[in-house]
Amino acid sequence: MDKQFKAGVAVLIGRPNVGKSTLMNRLIGQKIAITSNKPQTTRNRIRTVYTSEEGQIVFLDTPGIHKAKNKLGDYMVHVAEGTIKDADVALWLVEPSTFIGAGEHHIIEVLKQCGTPVILVINKTDKVKREEVLLFIDTYRKEMEFAEIVPVSALTGENTDTLVSCIMNYMPDGPAFFDEDTVTDQPQRQITAELIREKALRCLEDEIPHGIAVSVERMKRRRKIVDIEATIVCEKNSHKGMIIGKGGAMLKKIGMQARKDIEDMLECKVNLQLWVKVKKDWRDSDFLLKNFGYTEDRQQ
Repeated sequence: MDKQFKAGVAVLIGRPNVGKSTLMNRLIGQKIAITSNKPQTTRNRIRTVYTSEEGQIVFLDTPGIHKAKNKLGDYMVHVAEGTIKDADVALWLVEPSTFIGAGEHHIIEVLKQCGTPVILVINKTDKVKREEVLLFIDTYRKEMEFAEIVPVSALTGENTDTLVSCIMNYMPDGPAFFDEDTVTDQPQRQITAELIREKALRCLEDEIPHGIAVSVERMKRRRKIVDIEATIVCEKNSHKGMIIGKGGAMLKKIGMQARKDIEDMLECKVNLQLWVKVKKDWRDSDFLLKNFGYTEDRQQ
């Protein structure tokens, strides 16, 4: 008798900047979620797919759970906490540390209430000594009962194969949700907007990135090239000047870096044109949040 195929959902949760998107990209072997060294990079729930002969894991990457300061923050936290109940297993990513702060304690309470099996993933083990990892495991083990505890390095890929095997143990028997060649259900237009936002996050100063969004107005293929017109939206006129840069240098830098990743994704040449607009306090505007795709119905 053939071994039963498995298929289920695994949600990645954790504080901002612990490496959730980097880990998800590593597990599926392709860059879908954007990454940066700035917190709250992921704003929406991102769905990606890992398929092997044994089964299929649908990964949900969520915004980091944090104390919200505006409607965008409220939305991000609601998405993250609401996603856990939809999953067969939760992967809680933490940094290698023996200190458990208020943010981690909040996540522990959320996890205890949801009843979903939890795999504790201690990320960034490439930055610590191997013998220290046992101390970190012992610290977290005292806080709640975990289904598994797996130390990994999302950056180097160390122990990620073991993590996939552990996750597969919690996937229920059943048919695949997606075709075996599917990597994500994210529309190309949405991934394009996120890739542009990633480059802006990496190029700009700390105070600007939280206040930007990217809207793709036009995406049209002609022969072997795709024409893309997109707008970077910010909250202040002073930010607009910084995004454009002296003589347009910063905007050109963002565009050049984004175009390379977009070409890799689309597998063709891209003609990318970027503009910058000011929309004051858009992160507290229900209309603009919906316009930029930060809505509950988008997460279904």
